[in-house]
Amino acid sequence: MAEHHAQTTGASRPKVLMIVTQDTKQEEAKYLREILEGAGVDVIHLDPSVRKVVGGAEIGPEDIAAATGKTLADVRAIHHEGKILDKMIEGAVACALAVHEKTPISGILSIGGSMGTTMGTTVMRAFPYGMPKMMISTLASGMTAGFVGVKDICMLNSVCDISGLNSISHDVYRNGALAVAGMAKGYEPIHSGEKPLVLVSTLGTTEACSRRVREGLEADGFEVMVFHTTGNGGRTLETICAERDVAAVVDMSLVEINDFLRGGMCAVGPDRAATAVQKGIPVVFAPGNVDFYIMPSQLAVGAAPFEGRGYHVHNSALTAVRTTEEDLMHLADHMAEIIKGATGPVRFFVPRKGFSHHDSPDGPLPRPNLPPVFEAQCKEAFGDYAPVEGIDGHINDPVFADALLAAVREVTRVPAMA
Repeated sequence: MAEHHAQTTGASRPKVLMIVTQDTKQEEAKYLREILEGAGVDVIHLDPSVRKVVGGAEIGPEDIAAATGKTLADVRAIHHEGKILDKMIEGAVACALAVHEKTPISGILSIGGSMGTTMGTTVMRAFPYGMPKMMISTLASGMTAGFVGVKDICMLNSVCDISGLNSISHDVYRNGALAVAGMAKGYEPIHSGEKPLVLVSTLGTTEACSRRVREGLEADGFEVMVFHTTGNGGRTLETICAERDVAAVVDMSLVEINDFLRGGMCAVGPDRAATAVQKGIPVVFAPGNVDFYIMPSQLAVGAAPFEGRGYHVHNSALTAVRTTEEDLMHLADHMAEIIKGATGPVRFFVPRKGFSHHDSPDGPLPRPNLPPVFEAQCKEAFGDYAPVEGIDGHINDPVFADALLAAVREVTRVPAMA
């Protein structure tokens, strides 16, 4: 890998990985390096250019191609921009992780349009939570979900096209570079293992339960991460289950599964809730928020929207649509299929007096006859795969939260410290 000939710096300065293609953005790369180095960080420039090799980058295009087992000429010979990008992304991720292993970096900065944003954010998603990640992009004022995914990536709108420097882009790039430099200088990697980690799912409609569970687990000495199950929360929970050492999961908001089964807005996919059970992580389930699925509020029009089901317009974007007995039977059968794959302990608790605030005497969608019916169907569908326990209380009652806490203590064998 080429050594940059610019300013010599001390070994103690934090390192920032800068991902910029010099074949189209040489001027921008030079400017960003000057800002970063002037702000007190060292730069490791990863240059995934394909059209030409400018030189000067610590990780050049030839290095990136070589990381895929090809030469740069081989990559160019693919003659398809999308497939070329895929190959250079493969090499860029490999090179970035390799340099981080050798010389730990403390932040990542990239600029680009659609191709550069795809490249930069893919590299960023390969790095751990907490590491500063800044993507200056022409797409940052919208269309960000696919680039950010479930990682902590900052997206900064470039405003202008990334084509030279002008009075706006000059300030935007400077702000982005200074932000990364500041974050990098304050970055301290947190090493896992200090406290056993528990992941909890919830919505505002089950907040009372999740808060009591979180506070109880924290008093026991656990680290607790809580996720709002509106799609991205469930994806993030699944990702952390896959990537980290997790002591237990309290999956007490299953609305994303309802949305998958009913075509709702917050569907994550067929494998929601499967990662932990397949990995052998102890899981305590509760059917929080299964009294509804989530649909766009603009559909709540006419005499009988949503097939005549009850519904509650939560706000101008989201409407909770009441589930039926048939929906809950389908959910129980679906959960049984997931739980069949469990390689660790699983517990399932059903609140007999309501699944969420909506499903309560004070809520807009009460159906007090359905929780016991759902409990019976779960017991039949689960068989010997997991015990199902009904609790004589609403999900937001302290007695239910305390049952979940007791189950976590049982499956993790971590005694209560409270």
